[in-house]
Amino acid sequence: MQGLMMNQHCFFVTGTDTDAGKTYVSALLLQGYAALGITALGAKPLAAGAEQAADGSLQNSDALLLQQHSGIALPYVQHNPVCLAEPAAPHLVAAAAGIRLNEPQLTAHLQQLQQTQAPRILIEGAGGWLLPLSDKRYLADWVLEQQLPVVLVVGIKLGCLNHAMLTVRELERSGARILGWVANIISPDMLYLAQNIADLTQRIQAPLLATVPYAAVAKPEIALQLAAALEQHLT
Repeated sequence: MQGLMMNQHCFFVTGTDTDAGKTYVSALLLQGYAALGITALGAKPLAAGAEQAADGSLQNSDALLLQQHSGIALPYVQHNPVCLAEPAAPHLVAAAAGIRLNEPQLTAHLQQLQQTQAPRILIEGAGGWLLPLSDKRYLADWVLEQQLPVVLVVGIKLGCLNHAMLTVRELERSGARILGWVANIISPDMLYLAQNIADLTQRIQAPLLATVPYAAVAKPEIALQLAAALEQHLT
């Protein structure tokens, strides 16, 4: 990307579906970078589903978590410039409110984050890879234009093989650079759990960065492992 410092890397976190665990894994990555001594920023440029803050503004819980774990203190709007109230497809919520989702705004936001000179900038998507922005444009189109490499979060549950491979095929078809994928266990009692992860590992050419166990609070070593594994593929 033009204008980036040699040691600055931006990457995009997407998921196999809305509930794959993008924010959970993104927060782990930010915590892992902190453990590595690397300053990292997390942002969610577009979010749908928010509550009103004390100042009257809308704030999304996922974006707040990224703000909490970022290594530089920034105002909320720097983490989430486009925040929509209703928890539904953003382009539909925006249309109902008479708002046009603006890609130049997303680009300007990314450039502002780059100006902080944070060595690592994590951009979390909304929904899955092919999230619509308009009748013809997808968030994926913007990610590709910005040349952001991608981390794929696979929610390990019944149906994950199909969801994962559909997403991987579209990522590959579009020419996206896949840094790696994360197996995020959503259904710990799933039949053939280990076999599903092994099956995906042999089907997906990109490396498995980490398997994230199902837990209310992840162990710090998982966060460290995840960030360290990603570092191997960023350079």
